[in-house]
Amino acid sequence: MTDSNRPLWKSLYFQVLIAVILGVFVGWLWPTTGVSLKILGDGFIKLVKMIITPVIFLTVVTGIAGMRDLGAFGRIAAKALAYFIAVSTLALAVGLIVGNLVQPGAGLNIDVSTLDTSKVATYVSEAKETTVTGFLLNIIPDTMFSAFISGEILQVLLVSILFGIALAMLGDRGDRLLDSLRTITAVVFRVVRILMHTAPIGAFGAMAFTIGQYGIGTLANLAQLVLTFYATALGFVLVVLALISRAAGFSIFALIRYIKDELLLVLGTSSSESAMPLLMEKLEAAGVPKPIVGLVVPAGYSFNLDGTNIYMSLAALFIAQATNTHLSFGQEMLLMAVAILSSKGAAGVTGSGFIVLAATLSVVPAIPVAGMALILGVDRFMSECRSLTNFIGNAVATIVVARWEGAVDLDRLRRTLARAPGEPTDAEGDKIQLQP
Repeated sequence: MTDSNRPLWKSLYFQVLIAVILGVFVGWLWPTTGVSLKILGDGFIKLVKMIITPVIFLTVVTGIAGMRDLGAFGRIAAKALAYFIAVSTLALAVGLIVGNLVQPGAGLNIDVSTLDTSKVATYVSEAKETTVTGFLLNIIPDTMFSAFISGEILQVLLVSILFGIALAMLGDRGDRLLDSLRTITAVVFRVVRILMHTAPIGAFGAMAFTIGQYGIGTLANLAQLVLTFYATALGFVLVVLALISRAAGFSIFALIRYIKDELLLVLGTSSSESAMPLLMEKLEAAGVPKPIVGLVVPAGYSFNLDGTNIYMSLAALFIAQATNTHLSFGQEMLLMAVAILSSKGAAGVTGSGFIVLAATLSVVPAIPVAGMALILGVDRFMSECRSLTNFIGNAVATIVVARWEGAVDLDRLRRTLARAPGEPTDAEGDKIQLQP
């Protein structure tokens, strides 16, 4: 991470930035080589996913057990869920409003029967398996240990919460195990820092593959949709999230500057999961208590996907407009209602947004699912924006919930965001006490 005492070239921000630029040039000038470098990006994502499960488990367990007040834990969970539902719904509404005003698909007059749907068939088949009941049942792992093997975030979160509650109920008898888990937590976060040294390599490979596989020229084919989505997402962050942040007593611009290293990593890898451990560590260093960070951040990766929600609204309206499919107000409201539910199953990884879009359209028969073939070519380019918006939204959500709890020293938070400190060395957030 950036440190004021380090040379610029040694900072993660600079290294990832250079790697992304080099990846663009390699993919543009030597497309075949760029495609072959996909293994670098995939390898880095696998390294990060390898460590995410223990990070979530240890953070949640030590946070809840250290809190001891289970009533406070339930209150935090309720506030976080209320925030997720409200802001996610607002993001969907913003996408619908912009889509109706700008109408990026109007005038294309696409005949659905002429579209090649073979490339979207896989997404549609996966989407058919994405049901509300299936999603809810999937939160429960087959065994307590299978959650850690599958790497499903919500399954790990469920097991972690149950384990943390049980450990808290043991009282003093669980102190020895709690101390051991805290030591293991310190070791795991050291592993995270070691893995981050490979971040520039992963970002380089992922960006080279993207440009090499799809080409810069692909953007020109559906430029209006891409530009509309980027502008809407940017507006959502700089207006909606900025107002929420201001109401909570901090600046969205200071927060973005504070997590700029992580944002660049998300941009390079198109995955917000790649920076989850770093975000959790930085929020704790800014004074957000470990229990709140451990609960809100992982849960937000499935329940608070602002960028994905904006994308779903815009993409659905684009397909409808491009295929001359008229949607009534009631159908648009149905679309939003279905999207509110289906988006909760999306993870912060590349391609999940496309699958959830297919699931949504399959429930709203007025919009032809075959029209997804229109946006397949540029979906990968919109993935970066989805991940960035989701990432910023979860950072804001965590601080807001902590502020609602009165668990953050506002002066300390502002000072920390303003000076953008280097890599934190301890979980200072544990020192802030939650309200009884």
